[in-house]
Amino acid sequence: MTGPADFDRQVLEAVENLVPLWFSAVEDVTPRLSPRQILALRAVRRRPEPNLTALAERLGVGLPTASRLCDRLEAAGLLQRFVRLDDRREVRLVLTERGHGFLADVTERLSALLGDVLAAMPSAERARVEQLLRALGGPAG
Repeated sequence: MTGPADFDRQVLEAVENLVPLWFSAVEDVTPRLSPRQILALRAVRRRPEPNLTALAERLGVGLPTASRLCDRLEAAGLLQRFVRLDDRREVRLVLTERGHGFLADVTERLSALLGDVLAAMPSAERARVEQLLRALGGPAG
């Protein structure tokens, strides 16, 4: 019988095995971005037009760090900053078409890599992975 510690270890091992897949998915995509830069793009995509403060909070970094991160993403043509006409102090963030394309490319590559790994698993193991992922995702709703 497996206990909570065994389950925790299994989940940790599964996550550790996913990290190399993620790195493989992003290593040949241009421009080459750091994991934090990719997380920033994903955060902006998830929440329509967040401001710089919301992005900093989402990433767990300070405003100066978030601003420098946006500088690099904007220079790469992946992100655009704009100010609201009614409040010029508030900077809003949007992905450019290139930013959306970059994330789509990363997602496609990761999906293909995961598909290969899952296809090589016996169906019982695939079902268990699906069950674990649903549990990690929390209740549906």
